[in-house]
Amino acid sequence: MTGFTHRLATASDIPALRRLMEASIGALQSAFLSPEQVAASRTIMGLDTQLIEDGGYFVVEDPGVSPPAIAGSGGWSRRATLYGGDHSPGRDAAWLDPAVDAARVRAMYTSPDYARRGVGRLILQLCETAAAAAGFRRVELMGTMSGEPLYRACGYQPIERIEDPRGGAPVPLVRMGKALG
Repeated sequence: MTGFTHRLATASDIPALRRLMEASIGALQSAFLSPEQVAASRTIMGLDTQLIEDGGYFVVEDPGVSPPAIAGSGGWSRRATLYGGDHSPGRDAAWLDPAVDAARVRAMYTSPDYARRGVGRLILQLCETAAAAAGFRRVELMGTMSGEPLYRACGYQPIERIEDPRGGAPVPLVRMGKALG
């Protein structure tokens, strides 16, 4: 995880984050999903700008290139939506109660150029630290098949497996959770 910097995302990052997500979905999901499922993933995944507005979305950068390259992004939320972008149906912006609910880790994407270099672990660490500071004792996420090995390695346990058909082809996902502290 050395060599990367991180900061909170701002509205001015949105175009670059959308490009990152498109590249990540296309390159990193293709080893696990059919072309139809990769296309469907674009409907059910994506950037939820509420995460940026709420101050819980991180950008990880490689300062060793000029201008610094976005190596990855991801965030956490105290809202009920478990996954999906601005365009995804079924979002729920209700506030969670840290005493009884799990915080959400959301919208994690790594640039294909930076895959398997510690970017995802850094984002998870940032999210978990922020959620714990806000009083949450657990976190949950909806993992893709390409993300599941990372989440397991970071202590997340499967809760349920689903297939999301909203994009036209069913996309396999796994809901995972972890206790904090």
